[in-house]
Amino acid sequence: MKNISIDIRHALGRVTEADIKAMLPEADKCLDTVESGTGAGNDFLGWVKLPSETTDALVDDICATAQQLRSECEVVVAIGIGGSYLGAKAVIEALSDSFAAYRTDKGTQILFAGQNIGEDYLNELMNLLETKKFGIIVISKSGTTTEPAIAFRLLKEMLERKEGKEVAARRIVAITDEHRGALRKLATEEGYKTFVIADNVGGRFSVLTPVGLLPIAVAGYDIKALLEGAREMEAATRATEYAENPALLYAATRNALYRSGKKIEIMVNYNPKLHYFGEWWKQLYGESEGKDGKGIFPASVDNSTDLHSMGQWIQDGERTIFETVLSVETPVHTTVIPTDADNLDGLNYIAGKRVDQVNKMAELGTRIAHVDGGVPNMRISIPALTEQYLGQLIYFFEKACGISGYMLGVNPFNQPGVEDYKRNMFALLEKPGYEEATAAIRSRID
Repeated sequence: MKNISIDIRHALGRVTEADIKAMLPEADKCLDTVESGTGAGNDFLGWVKLPSETTDALVDDICATAQQLRSECEVVVAIGIGGSYLGAKAVIEALSDSFAAYRTDKGTQILFAGQNIGEDYLNELMNLLETKKFGIIVISKSGTTTEPAIAFRLLKEMLERKEGKEVAARRIVAITDEHRGALRKLATEEGYKTFVIADNVGGRFSVLTPVGLLPIAVAGYDIKALLEGAREMEAATRATEYAENPALLYAATRNALYRSGKKIEIMVNYNPKLHYFGEWWKQLYGESEGKDGKGIFPASVDNSTDLHSMGQWIQDGERTIFETVLSVETPVHTTVIPTDADNLDGLNYIAGKRVDQVNKMAELGTRIAHVDGGVPNMRISIPALTEQYLGQLIYFFEKACGISGYMLGVNPFNQPGVEDYKRNMFALLEKPGYEEATAAIRSRID
């Protein structure tokens, strides 16, 4: 069994191998801070040993619940925002048939709500669900987060109207706080099946908890293999030798680049199934590192698509960027380019080659061009898009994020800035208890 691997050779130039090695003692110290739980935010480190400490009984319970939902529902709507949906979405999209929605044998589908306040989105979702047997996975620690709370109120009312309260209660699963909060209270009163969001696991680190595992299992994927991959990477990222610990090497390299003036990291993939993995990564790093006036700005592109939109800026724009390329070694399917007798499109020179061979040369050619243009590159190789390798990849990025955040000198596990927009929104909506804030903010916009 191979592991994911990281290659930093093309990140060297503006920084040297000696620069990166010089940072490794600091990175080692930050790794120890994560492992020992002695740093800022240490009350949110439950994810560190989560893969190895997740019990078979919990996994079996999740799988049984998923099977019950699959047996009754054509569609299950996962309601959550931020880390409560992005991890599951990333894994499901990476493993799914790109055109599953158009197939008749697609099985139970996972759809998402509560990740926005789009009125048209919710209305169109409800129109679809009118003709479907559906269930709900609602994910919220408090039960009062605005976006998912609105979606749950709408869909709960709809499900109860269509099926009655007894059936609705059987098809609603709540993932919430163990003891307190509005959703916990409702779940207890209505008799919903529940799973717990642990107090010591923040939302953006929660994909390997029931928050991510249940929707992934309902979609039909092997969460035991996902956790096995994460366990493998949990063990690998304890090593203090950077040659054996990819998370240590990644964290040290990106911080060396940051200190040399590279302020933006672009996550690049050459497989469209990884689009939402980039979205998950952006939240993980943006919310963990962007504070106290510090932080590498996380962006993402889907190549070769974005080579025709963002490629010019990346090649010739301001030199404040570096790239991390996610490269899938082996695709699931084989598609060979045929010969054409007329050759009007001029493609006979690649006839007989697999489409993936062309894609790999686009990747390599682009990386060489960008390095020559002053854009350092790291490359993370994923042997294949399977549950096990995705589990490795998720845990790798989580561990590297903790190390990197401490290297930046911030608390990687809080998000104080996220509350600012909520406070203003509540004031503008005249939520009870926000009267003073309402008056203050109205005076600014009148």
